[in-house]
Amino acid sequence: MPFRKFINWLTSLFGSKKSFSLGLYGNVNAGKSTLANRISKDWTGEEMSQVSEIPHETREVIKKERVSLQVDGVSITMNLLDMPGIATKVDYRDFVKRGMKAADAQKRAKEATKGIIEAIKWLEHVDAALLVMDACEDPYTQVNITILGNLEARKIPVIIVANKIDKKNAKPDRIKNAFPQHRLVEVSALKGTHVDKLYKAIAECAK
Repeated sequence: MPFRKFINWLTSLFGSKKSFSLGLYGNVNAGKSTLANRISKDWTGEEMSQVSEIPHETREVIKKERVSLQVDGVSITMNLLDMPGIATKVDYRDFVKRGMKAADAQKRAKEATKGIIEAIKWLEHVDAALLVMDACEDPYTQVNITILGNLEARKIPVIIVANKIDKKNAKPDRIKNAFPQHRLVEVSALKGTHVDKLYKAIAECAK
């Protein structure tokens, strides 16, 4: 049972700590919120985030707090954190090109910038992380390198999630080759493909 292995991994990783935070990080539109919804629904039966094709739909940390799991007598409470997408710059004109009015675009850009800062600050409170990457895009970007560097510097356990493998142009091997030092799991958060493998991989990391 994937959840059982996941719980055992968390217990061994954090010892007696029964409350922890799992953060989902990644570039804009990598599919973090879709994966967060998938995970939340698996564990609680409810989704937690809005999803949109327009960049920076998530502009503040979305929390699913005190998700309690009981497996084989082990009770663990977790906080699931869907982080705003990280970007090197936010230009309101990009939103205008997608049909937004200038005033709305400027507001969204301001909120998005604030969300990026908030996501970075939350690194101080995250116990483990899933770094979500779009398997259709070049993975070797400044954003991905910066996120990994910050996670590594803080010794935060991380698994790279190659998302959107249901797309015809998906090339998850590019991600594997770019960051061979990290564990990688290929999934489609939208379709639910290989999500169970993600939980298994997390458990195996503790071995």
